[in-house]
Amino acid sequence: MGLVVLLGLSLALALPCAALENGLARTPPMGWLAWERFRCNVDCEADPQNCISETLFFEMADRLAEDGWRDLGYKYINIDDCWSAKQRDAAGRLVPDPKRFPRGIKALADYVHARGLKLGIYGDLGTLTCGGYPGTTLDLVEKDAQTFAEWGVDMLKLDGCYSSAEEQAEGYPEMARALNATGRPIIYSCSWPAYQGGLPPKVNYTILAEVCNLWRNYDDIQDSWDSVLSILDWFSENQDVLQPVAGPGHWNDPDMLIIGNFGLSYEQSRSQMALWTVMAAPLLMSTDLRTISPSAKEILQNRLMIQINQDPLGIQGCRIVKEKSHIEVFLRPLSQGASTLVFFSRRTDMPFLYTTSLAKLHFPEDAMYEVQDVYSGKIISGLKTADNFSVVINPSGVVMWYVRPVVLPAQPWRLVRQQGPGKGFRPILL
Repeated sequence: MGLVVLLGLSLALALPCAALENGLARTPPMGWLAWERFRCNVDCEADPQNCISETLFFEMADRLAEDGWRDLGYKYINIDDCWSAKQRDAAGRLVPDPKRFPRGIKALADYVHARGLKLGIYGDLGTLTCGGYPGTTLDLVEKDAQTFAEWGVDMLKLDGCYSSAEEQAEGYPEMARALNATGRPIIYSCSWPAYQGGLPPKVNYTILAEVCNLWRNYDDIQDSWDSVLSILDWFSENQDVLQPVAGPGHWNDPDMLIIGNFGLSYEQSRSQMALWTVMAAPLLMSTDLRTISPSAKEILQNRLMIQINQDPLGIQGCRIVKEKSHIEVFLRPLSQGASTLVFFSRRTDMPFLYTTSLAKLHFPEDAMYEVQDVYSGKIISGLKTADNFSVVINPSGVVMWYVRPVVLPAQPWRLVRQQGPGKGFRPILL
């Protein structure tokens, strides 16, 4: 993959600009999503605290509003599968399960909105949802879009179980048009590419960016480090295809943050947060905010991390170094000439001392930088491009830097696209 170094806001002009024309998701959406942690648990008699019910979403909304999440940008509280009744009503409309959502989705949306939050909901472009609930067939797209708008929904995740490639090619764009026609701002999250292998020629990312605000490219995340690594590997191996198509209004979505659950260690939790941030991923937590540990909360509420994730340029980062020592380096260009570096260890033995320089990472010559460690807060001043430095990276852990130029190089640099297969993005001196 070509290296990415960016100095100056003018670089945004080199990026793709096509996007769904709803003015939404100018930065990656942030919030909470039920699926990974709570799945399709509908047994509210045996497990009332953890079943998919209005109580769960009321309580999570309270936590987002009262525990500092909302004020940091975590504003979407998203319902996933298994919320509806097993049958549509007499008018053919979706209805929530009457026992688990007795007050209805509109009342839940009102509750969420009153706390300064936004509500997301789930649908499926097929005969059934993945969990076996009523799907949205092509003849029902407009009806369901209107229903969601009337309820006050702010985001729709549209899955793709029980539908053909032809139905998806027609239905996903049709839902975008139907949502826009309601007049309500509704962020549109598509699972379309994940059902077509995530890559060209089956997936046309130019069309996708014109249809959806974000999209799932790959497999569902599970509560394990192996799952996180499999997603990271796929995104890194295909970054030449994926990186150029992300930007304000249209994002690749590697799936939920599982920090605070059961499958990740402390170091692995820090790694997922850093790697998802460098990939400009939506930050959609799927954990129990009622019982989350202080250490997991500290990771998810890191202000500098969130600032980097929400950078207005919206450029997705890339893996730029893959060492035989099992150390990898990721870089994401940011606004105002800044960038973020993530030094990631796949080692499983002991902390590793990794030595390099900004010159080796293809930063411009004759520049000077101030570096802030995103997790520790430690600042290094006066780091020159040619200076060697070392970082100690724990097994399956990261060191993440926010790199800000204090002395610019004599010659301006800007990002241009290299034409030709495999060239990707490279820093070019103009």
